[in-house]
Amino acid sequence: MMVGLRGDPMRTGRQNSRSPSRPAASSTLARWGKFNLVGAIGIGVQFPALFLLKTGLHLEYLVATTIAVEAALLHNFVWHERFTWADRVCADRSEGTIMREQNPRSLRRSCGWGPLRLHPGFFRRLWRFHLANGAVSILGNLAVMKTLVGSAHMDYLMANGIAVAVCSLANFLLSDQWVFEN
Repeated sequence: MMVGLRGDPMRTGRQNSRSPSRPAASSTLARWGKFNLVGAIGIGVQFPALFLLKTGLHLEYLVATTIAVEAALLHNFVWHERFTWADRVCADRSEGTIMREQNPRSLRRSCGWGPLRLHPGFFRRLWRFHLANGAVSILGNLAVMKTLVGSAHMDYLMANGIAVAVCSLANFLLSDQWVFEN
């Protein structure tokens, strides 16, 4: 029998990530927390990349921003695939159940928490992630950076932090409803 992490039988459809006793709002709140944790780590990718590209390699700040955002996007996609929306990624679409077993090692293998495994729809999700989150992150970051650095003469790293915060909610909603849809 397929069972969840806590031993309860898994549900089908959109309910996969929720237990019957936990309302949808708390499930969304938990996923929002995971999303922001991955995003915070992604900032740890984006800021050093931006600093290296702008200060170390002397690239123009908008070019450096674009490359740094792309590095963070790829990092974040992998972690959203394996952590934030892993329950949806591991869904066996033909049966509508989650491929999780009681044995934690089997869980890691079947859900790709070991060596990188490409689950069905990986490239579709990657493409959607780049269309949605990439567009919001790159265009949003460039617009905010152009305004705050180019016009207001704010420090480029401070402006980048503001840009990341501005784009976060839109990226979560696009990921939850379209990129990693169930």
